[in-house]
Amino acid sequence: MKRVFLLSACAAAVISTSVHAAPEKWDLPSAYPASNLHTENLQQFVKDVKELSGGDFDITLHSNASLFKAPEIKRAVQSNQAQAGEILLTNFANEDPIYALDGLPFLATGYDAAWKLYQAQKPVLSKKLEAQGMMLLFSVAWPPQGIYANNEINTVDDLKGLKWRAYSPVTARIADLVGAQPVTIQQAELAQAMATGVVNAFMTSGSTGWDTKVYEYMKRFYDTQAWLPKNAVLVNKKAFDALDDNCKQALLKAAEMAEKRGWEISREKTQWYLDNLGKNGMEIIKPSDELMAGLNKVGETMLEEWLKSAGEDGQKVIEAYRAQ
Repeated sequence: MKRVFLLSACAAAVISTSVHAAPEKWDLPSAYPASNLHTENLQQFVKDVKELSGGDFDITLHSNASLFKAPEIKRAVQSNQAQAGEILLTNFANEDPIYALDGLPFLATGYDAAWKLYQAQKPVLSKKLEAQGMMLLFSVAWPPQGIYANNEINTVDDLKGLKWRAYSPVTARIADLVGAQPVTIQQAELAQAMATGVVNAFMTSGSTGWDTKVYEYMKRFYDTQAWLPKNAVLVNKKAFDALDDNCKQALLKAAEMAEKRGWEISREKTQWYLDNLGKNGMEIIKPSDELMAGLNKVGETMLEEWLKSAGEDGQKVIEAYRAQ
């Protein structure tokens, strides 16, 4: 009896030890391919979390919309189907104006301005996410947005009637204002949409152009540098609160590192993307003064609309941005 008791106690101790040693496991869905700058940054982020936690925290990255499609990721995090997820903020512009802000054309056109806009936006954005049971972990800007097309685009009138890829409510609104036909296409479906003629013009970054081999379908890129949209990595608040202190600190430290690294990578790779698009036969074009004047008017209209919809919070964000 004594021997049986000792064996049982040892078995219980082994089970207890193995349960305690099991690492925390999370899922992190992303909509972008493994070669994308954001995905590469996330790959390093999950490695950092594991290393900083001493192996106690293991996050599985699901890239290229393999777990959830881009529009589904925020809801998946909110409902804890995935404990973390990466979203494009402007995808959710119809839900709340704060998500549309960094997609407004010509409000913040360079990395320094985009960073300042992020600092002004962050308190309101964080409050909105917290009310939905989530928290903002970090955010990284895309390279500046330009126009891809086969047609010559010398003025905004040249955009009329084109089948315009819209990846967010903001880009759909641009199509409305310039007289193009918006077609909602996420990045994972973009190559097929171009190949089948579903779209023949759109605004996006050099990064997306490179990832989706736009040069195989279109020959012109107008470098308007219209805006720098941001991806944000969100976590479910209850899932975060359930972590032990070691895992929490590892997650927050890795997020801080990822945000700094991500902005640096995005800035550094901007010209690389354009150079390599050019090497693959795409003409990189400085837009005409007439085109820029027309696009700036679009930007002014959209900012006015945004301020009306965003109310007092929106006014405070813009004032904070312009005061920096």
